[in-house]
Amino acid sequence: MAPATGNGTLGNWASRAYHRGWLLAQANGLFDFFQHNSINPKGGFYDLDDTGRPLDADGQVRGIHIAARAVHCFSIGTLLGRPGAFDVVDHGMNYLWNHHRDRKNGGYFWSLDNNGPVDSNKQGYGHAFVLLAASSAKTIGHPLADGMLADITEILNTRFWEPRHGAIAEEFTADWQPLDGGAYRGQNSNMHLTEALMAAFEATGNREYLTKAESIADLVIRRAAGSVDWRVAEHFDAEWNLDKDYYHPNEMFRPAGTTPGHWLEWARLILQLWALGGKRIAWMPDAAKALFEQSMALGWDNDKGGFFYTLDWADKPAKRNKLWWPACEGAAAAHFLNEHLPSDYHEECYRRIWNVIERAFIDHKNGGWHEELTEELVPSHALFPGKGDIYHALQACLIPLFPATGSLTKGIVEAGGKL
Repeated sequence: MAPATGNGTLGNWASRAYHRGWLLAQANGLFDFFQHNSINPKGGFYDLDDTGRPLDADGQVRGIHIAARAVHCFSIGTLLGRPGAFDVVDHGMNYLWNHHRDRKNGGYFWSLDNNGPVDSNKQGYGHAFVLLAASSAKTIGHPLADGMLADITEILNTRFWEPRHGAIAEEFTADWQPLDGGAYRGQNSNMHLTEALMAAFEATGNREYLTKAESIADLVIRRAAGSVDWRVAEHFDAEWNLDKDYYHPNEMFRPAGTTPGHWLEWARLILQLWALGGKRIAWMPDAAKALFEQSMALGWDNDKGGFFYTLDWADKPAKRNKLWWPACEGAAAAHFLNEHLPSDYHEECYRRIWNVIERAFIDHKNGGWHEELTEELVPSHALFPGKGDIYHALQACLIPLFPATGSLTKGIVEAGGKL
């Protein structure tokens, strides 16, 4: 696919006033869509249909990551000065603290409905997002933030963290028994914990958070991804041996094969971690560059555009549908690479990805973004029933507007909210 992005005379889009204004307008559109439609008066947040109405107004099952991501994103909105954003944070923090939190056994339930826990298991993925929510809420002075940050840190340290591996275990029952014998370890929960640990380090100055993030990155990226030519392996056994044959029916969270979107996500996180750590870990920039280039070479559809959801271990597209979040992570990663390792190639990819987002993922009629497209870039709902999440798209819009030296909250605080 010849990128219809012009030539080098266009320069760096992220430095151009029009592009920056366009990105801010997209972010505002996302804030408008979710802020005014997703609040569930009974607690937590609705998943929305294509037009912004609740998918299940009476019986909505609320996953913990949705509430935690809303807290994170509307903390960003609060830092930017968006009216009403703090109220959304407050709504989410109270739901996390007073409903998702297990007062008997500690930790946080995976999902709830109006009657209480639906899935009472304790997932590393969900706990990672609670840490992110608490860290982001602390940056805006929410009264529950310090208590939640202390609580989730203790749970992660005492229940999930495995010092001999330098990463977390995956999942437990409500009373902390290893789920399914404790035989599974996954990179996805550890990747999002890396993001959250960096945010916690920025919010508190406690270097233990950063040390843990560096430990996870060393295991999942330097050792594991580096051993398979910079394709991020998703699934492992309890000793962190790669399981290429792993299968789970939940294709949203544990798809088989490899997921190029996660290579892109790690490319950005590795550069963020490198910058936060004083650029002292030498392997990180080259690893980030290799992850990004592999994702473009193997995961990008050169014919129609967009990233295939998954590949098999022969590097062939397996699930050929195109999801919004890999495109979001691709744009953010390209920007981080352009800031730290500038090249015409990274800028070309940045523009190419945004062109597909504008053409196919942004819902210009109804608002929000389509979360799933077919291989042909037609909206579909095979995996995602509607529009449930602001997190990936909002960050893609805002990351290019602030210095690539840490998380968005750090960048906004240090810039005094100025774009």
